[in-house]
Amino acid sequence: MTAARAVDAALQPLLALAESRGTTVVALSEYGITAARRPIDINRLLRREGLLDVYTQAGMEYLDPWTSRAFAVADHQVAHIYVADPADIPRVRDIVADLPGVDQVLDRDQQPTLNIDHERSGELVAIAEPDSWFTYYYWLTDDRAPDFARSVEIHRKPGYDPAELFLDPTDPRVKLRAAAALAKKKLGLRYTMQVVPLDPSCVRGSHGRLPDTMADGPMLLCSDPTPGRDRIAATDVKGLLLDLAGHQTQSSAQR
Repeated sequence: MTAARAVDAALQPLLALAESRGTTVVALSEYGITAARRPIDINRLLRREGLLDVYTQAGMEYLDPWTSRAFAVADHQVAHIYVADPADIPRVRDIVADLPGVDQVLDRDQQPTLNIDHERSGELVAIAEPDSWFTYYYWLTDDRAPDFARSVEIHRKPGYDPAELFLDPTDPRVKLRAAAALAKKKLGLRYTMQVVPLDPSCVRGSHGRLPDTMADGPMLLCSDPTPGRDRIAATDVKGLLLDLAGHQTQSSAQR
């Protein structure tokens, strides 16, 4: 609640200015966040089953997608599983489906039911249960974690890491080290920001699976009640925003 009040206080002058100018204000969320406390280490499972390979450099382990028979790209409550040999798909599906926290595992034939049958989708797509989410972790002990694991490094991690939103709570000097890294940055020196925790227990919410109730879904708020409705499709949001901006779309003209 403290954070919510701080956001309200910061937005109030902007909203007041918009109202004074007659400007329509829209607040749009891409998704809804629901409570989720159970991480699913899907890549660690694939590694223990002998399906995921790593290579070692300077004592640190890095995922090797080229030699792996299967690996997962984690994205919150969804994980795309890429399987090199089609003959391995039934086995991979079975072991992932038995992993605690996994709700569904969809193959290529089932993915069209959710309109996720993209050419770059995994041979399998795993969906977590409402209280669970997928980690990207593939190392088995933290002393073998790669150099980017404790940093905000979205391009090197094989999946999204929500722990990047937190400073490591087990490190009493984490804020000091972060400040020192920022100081090096301002001085033009080389620096690393090694402050992200490797323990995912700090993550308490997630998204990605279809919401079980409308209350858990994304929301669109508008200061103009004219286009109000109980529900709007994601594909209709663009047209609505163009209409509000005075750029009438073909679909709105037809209405």
